[in-house]
Amino acid sequence: MDLSQLIPQAELIKRRSTIKKVFFYRICGAGMGPAAVLVKQAGFDVHGADSAYYPPMSTFLETTGIPLFRLDEVTPEFLRRYDLIVVGNSVSGKADAARMIEQAGVPFTSFPSALGSLVLKDKNVIGIAGTHGKTTTTYFMTQLLEKLGQNPGYLVGGIIEGRDPAKLGDKYFVIESDEYDSAYFHKISKFRLYELKNMILTSLEYDHADIFASVEKIEDEFRAVLPDLRSTLVINQEYASAMKLYREYVGKNPGQKWFLYGEGSEAGPHAVRTFENGSEFSVTWKGERFSFTSSVVGQHNVLNLTSCVLFLLAEGFSPSEVQRAARDIGMVKRRQEVRGTYKSMTVIDDFAHHPRAITVTIDAIRARFKGKKIITIFEPISATARSSIFQAEFRDSLAASDKVIIAKASIPTTALNGKDLDVDLLARELGDRGRPSSCVTTLTDLRQTIDQYTESDSVLLVLSNRTCLGLWESSFVQELTL
Repeated sequence: MDLSQLIPQAELIKRRSTIKKVFFYRICGAGMGPAAVLVKQAGFDVHGADSAYYPPMSTFLETTGIPLFRLDEVTPEFLRRYDLIVVGNSVSGKADAARMIEQAGVPFTSFPSALGSLVLKDKNVIGIAGTHGKTTTTYFMTQLLEKLGQNPGYLVGGIIEGRDPAKLGDKYFVIESDEYDSAYFHKISKFRLYELKNMILTSLEYDHADIFASVEKIEDEFRAVLPDLRSTLVINQEYASAMKLYREYVGKNPGQKWFLYGEGSEAGPHAVRTFENGSEFSVTWKGERFSFTSSVVGQHNVLNLTSCVLFLLAEGFSPSEVQRAARDIGMVKRRQEVRGTYKSMTVIDDFAHHPRAITVTIDAIRARFKGKKIITIFEPISATARSSIFQAEFRDSLAASDKVIIAKASIPTTALNGKDLDVDLLARELGDRGRPSSCVTTLTDLRQTIDQYTESDSVLLVLSNRTCLGLWESSFVQELTL
């Protein structure tokens, strides 16, 4: 590995004015594509390449005018046309492509570093971080700022109907700030490179078991940025690791304003009532309680919205302005998204793949569809979910369903400290709790089990951060009625 051309972030910031042409290697990634567009909007000449182009990212990139190439067109001579190469996290440090990039003689970096250096350095950046709720809260904050008359920039790690996944904007920039590492040469969390000024920490517990050996290792990533944040920090006090960080750093930097929210906090949310089409709650600000009515459903989404409310109040927006802005808030696709009806069952698609996320999602569905049975399909597909680390926790969270189908992918876990999840044991233990459960390994078996478990006037809740054994790419989608 030759990192002599890896450009440090501080140096990249200094050399911004000399950089004209930027090349994104593996541009179709969920972060790379939006980052490339933001760098282009910031005034740079951006090109990119990937091995294949698929919707929705390919469609999005085609609308931007960014010249796109195939990877087999990229040679060392090709790369020397550019002032900076941005390398996607899908490029392995052992790959031939990494050697080619390193030896091209052109400065290179990761997309979080390019984004932080070339785009975000001069923005009022609000980082939305945490184990759960990052995408949803990023979208909530973006909508609230727009309703408050701002023109925020944003980068949302999800698909939003009728909206691009990224926009440059003006003063504020809201960015989903995840803990996963940035590139084979930047083995640090992405948010450490985003030049954050503010942070909302929605939650903090163990995840990403393929790169973190413990939750303490994740805490260390936050320790690298918290002391230097310049302005507002909003922390969910319901998580022990988040409170550990709060106690370590609150009051240490006089330029920072810290706010706690969550169950039992002074700020709230208080008196949460959630219904099929919305929620009511109140928030305490400067000793006075203010009531909110919003279209968001479920305790977890109320918590996400509350974090945004507190940030905006701290920014000087009036309670009445924020109350009006919060009334009608949209959701990101695959977050409690109603996809249609199948054999009289309401079918809902959700991204949840961590025990806590499963719990809060089922709670929200119970609140939204009162009295209906919930049949949950769970695909444990992330490195953490495929491992035995949360064996008991998955059992407890899924037991809130009436019936469970476990869609097992034939991929061994890459978790650092765990064996494979025992899905057969999980199904047996759920059955012992009176929750009929089955394990399936193919799409055919999944479809047959769905039909066996069908109940009229119930909810079919599909929990997966991929395709659920191909269910969302099959004829099942065409069989749904709206």
